[in-house]
Amino acid sequence: MKIKGSAIICESLLREGVEVIFGHPGGAILPFYDALWGYPQLRHILVRHEQAAAHAADGYARVTGKVGVCVATSGPGATNLVTGIMAAKADSVPMVAITGQVARPSLGSEAFQECDTCAIVSPCTKATFMVMTARDLPNVMREAFQVAREGRPGPVLVDVPRDVQLEEAEVEFPEASTNERPPLSDETLEGIQQAARLINDAERPVIISGHGIIASGASAEVQTLAETTGIPVITTLLGLSGFPGNHPLNLGMLGMHGMYWANLAVDQADVIVGLAMRFDDRVTGKASTFAPHARIIHLDIEASQVGRNVPVEVPLVGDAKTVLQALLPLVKGKERPNWVGHIEGMKRDHPSLAIPNSDKLQAQHVLRDLNELIQENPETVVVTGVGQHQMWAAQFLFFDRCNSFVSSGGLGTMGYELPAAMGVQAGRPSAPVWSIAGDGGFQMTLQELATVTEEKLPVKIAVFNNGYLGMVRQWQEMFFQNHLKAVPIPGPDYVKLAQAYGIEALRVEDREDVMPALRRAQDHDGPFLIEFVVDSTTNLYPMVPPGGSLADTLEDPLTQNA
Repeated sequence: MKIKGSAIICESLLREGVEVIFGHPGGAILPFYDALWGYPQLRHILVRHEQAAAHAADGYARVTGKVGVCVATSGPGATNLVTGIMAAKADSVPMVAITGQVARPSLGSEAFQECDTCAIVSPCTKATFMVMTARDLPNVMREAFQVAREGRPGPVLVDVPRDVQLEEAEVEFPEASTNERPPLSDETLEGIQQAARLINDAERPVIISGHGIIASGASAEVQTLAETTGIPVITTLLGLSGFPGNHPLNLGMLGMHGMYWANLAVDQADVIVGLAMRFDDRVTGKASTFAPHARIIHLDIEASQVGRNVPVEVPLVGDAKTVLQALLPLVKGKERPNWVGHIEGMKRDHPSLAIPNSDKLQAQHVLRDLNELIQENPETVVVTGVGQHQMWAAQFLFFDRCNSFVSSGGLGTMGYELPAAMGVQAGRPSAPVWSIAGDGGFQMTLQELATVTEEKLPVKIAVFNNGYLGMVRQWQEMFFQNHLKAVPIPGPDYVKLAQAYGIEALRVEDREDVMPALRRAQDHDGPFLIEFVVDSTTNLYPMVPPGGSLADTLEDPLTQNA
C-alpha cells in the first residue's frame, strides 16, 4: 500500500505492540504528529521537556517489559533527549527514540534547528538510523525494536527528515520484531557444570543478583537457586526487588552505601555467584581488593562485560533465565552453620539500618513508615531520583513483588524520579506509584507536574527538603575540609507550587505527622505531593570511602537503633 512516511512510523509502532509514547512536538516532527491524529490507539503523553520524555519511556519500559518510545523534534528537541537516552543505555533499558530532522535538501547547510543527531547520540545508543527514504521506514523501524530488545537491552534512535515523513511510498510491512531467547553455547554449557561444582563445594558462598535478573524475568530461578543451596542473596541497587526483600536469605544491597554485613560477607566469601550484574565500581569499591578470597562465577548476557572489572574463574555468557534453568538441576543443598552464624552475628553487631538520635525529622523516618504501606500493598512501585534519598530508600524499603523499585543507577541522573514515575504509572495504571525526590533533583524536572495533572496520573510525590544538595554536601564535609560551596539549594514553596498545578499537597515537619500524611496521600484519588522538611545535617551511612575496599565500610558513629 502507498502511504506517507509519517503514517508508516505509526503503523510500525502499532505492529510492535506500542500503546503509549512520550513526546513533545516541533517543526521537523510535525508530519508525524499530524499522522497521530489518525491513530487514536497510540496514546501520546505530552511532556514539558524532552528529557522527561526519555525518562518516562525508560520507566514505562522497566515495569512493562515493553520497549519505551519517546519522540522529539530536531535540534534542541533531540539534544534534550540525550541525557535520558544515556540513562537508558547505562541501565540496559529498551527504548526507541524517534526524532525529526530538517528536510533532505537542507542537510549540512546549518539550517534552522539542524544538528547531526545520530553523531551526537551514537555513543549513548546501541544503534542509530537516519532514514533517507520513506520506503526504508518499515524495515528500519522493525530493526530498531529488534536491536532495542535483543541481547543486553538498550536505546536505539531513528532520525527521520521532515520531507521523508511527508513522502509517499508503496511498502510492505515485515513481521514485528521478536525477543527469542538464544540457545546456550557449548562453552556456557561447560561453564554451568563447573559453576555447579564450585557452588556445591563452597563453604562461604554468596549470590549477587543484578538488574539483568529482573530484565530477564529470572527472579523465580534466583529464588529457587538460593533456597535449594541455602546461599544468601545480596542485590545491587538496580537488582532490588529482583529477590524478595523480606526473604530470610536476603542480605540487602552491597556497595558504596550497601549494608555493612553484605559488604563484609562479600569480602570474606570463598565463592561469589554474580548474576546479571556488571561488578561496577559502586559495587566493588577498589576493584583490586574486591573479594580477595573468592572464586567468582559471572553470568551476563554480554560477553564483553564478563571479567571486565574483576577476575572471573567461571564465565557464563547467556540469558540469565536460560542459564539458571540449566544450572538448577545440578546444584545441591548444603548446611553451612558457621557461615550463616557469622553473617547473623554481623547483622546483630552492626545495625546498618539505624536512625540518628535527633529531635529533627529524618528521611529514614519517612521511609520506614512508607515501608509499612508497601508491606500492606506489595503492588506499590517506588521510583527514586539520585542522592542521599535514593540510597536511604534502597536501605529502608523492602519489596516482595518483583520489579517494584525503579531508579537511575549507571548514569545517576538527578531529576529522573518524577518523569520516570509518570512512565511507571502509565505502564501500571492500577498500582500505587511513589516518586521519592530530593529537593535538588526535583527542581530539575518539576515542570512535569503539569503533565501529571493533564494526564490524571495519580503519582504520589515525596519531596525530601533538606535545603542542600545532600550527597555533595556530605562529600565536601568529609573529604574536602568542610568547604561547603554551591550546595545550599533553596527552592520554592513546594506546597504552593503543587497547588498551582492543581495537585493537592501538604508539608510535614514532625515525626508524628509522617504516617498520617502518607496515608492521606495514598488514599487520595489523584496525584498528591508531600514536602518532608528533614534534617539538613544528616549524613548517609554505611559508606565505602573513596578508594576504599568493601572491608573499609564506614558506620555512622552517631546512630543508634530506632
